Amino acid sequence: MVTKVKFLKKPKCKKSIMLTGLPGIGLVGKIAIDHLIAQLKPERIAEISSDSFPPSVRTQNAVLDLIKNELYYAKSNGSEFLFLAGPVQPTLDFRAGSAQEHYEFAESIITALEPLNVKEVYTLAGLDIRERRMNSEPRIIIAASSKKVLEDWKKFGVVIDKNEGLISGAAGLLLGIAKEQGLEGACLMGETSSQLYLGDHGSAKALLELLVKKFKFKLNLAELEKEAKNIEEAFQKLTQQLKEQTEQESPNLSYVR
Repeated sequence: MVTKVKFLKKPKCKKSIMLTGLPGIGLVGKIAIDHLIAQLKPERIAEISSDSFPPSVRTQNAVLDLIKNELYYAKSNGSEFLFLAGPVQPTLDFRAGSAQEHYEFAESIITALEPLNVKEVYTLAGLDIRERRMNSEPRIIIAASSKKVLEDWKKFGVVIDKNEGLISGAAGLLLGIAKEQGLEGACLMGETSSQLYLGDHGSAKALLELLVKKFKFKLNLAELEKEAKNIEEAFQKLTQQLKEQTEQESPNLSYVR
């Protein structure tokens, strides 16, 4: 199992902050990070390939290439940021081999970033609350590397859930390995539903609004809000249709005791 980080350029960073959003539940993190990249227009500085990625190639305009994630660099409001984005992460199926692939992938990335002086790592992800998501505004739940980080983010409106749980995949392991190397960070999880397989733009928008408060990014979220409304309205309509269909197919039952 090999993950390769190929640098196209290595900026001289004094103290950088990494934000990561790879595909996961509701595509929340991916949508958020892609929106950041589209608006902030950071410089692409590295490509990441791994034999733990799906056994496929990507085609664009009839030209094929290996599937790769990408690392971007930008300065904003006096701070230096790295953005890790892409279409894939190692497959999660809880086999022993799959677990090794995830650890190797996360360790390779954290190690490769050492020359860029990363001090903080934040992963953006989704938290499945199932049907409740369709009847409520998404909150942002945080799990952090320390109480100090929790307190720092608390003032921006995140929810601290003290229930015990697991964060699977890159969203969790990148933070766990970073913590072992003395880096601070947190997983910022937007509430979503796994049924929103086309992506939860509303939850991604809530994540971005949080990042705007924290890092003072200048973002236009109007397009994202429009897409969120369209998808949620379509999902609610489909849910109602399925409910009506189920009620029509269920006969009235009577019982004799």
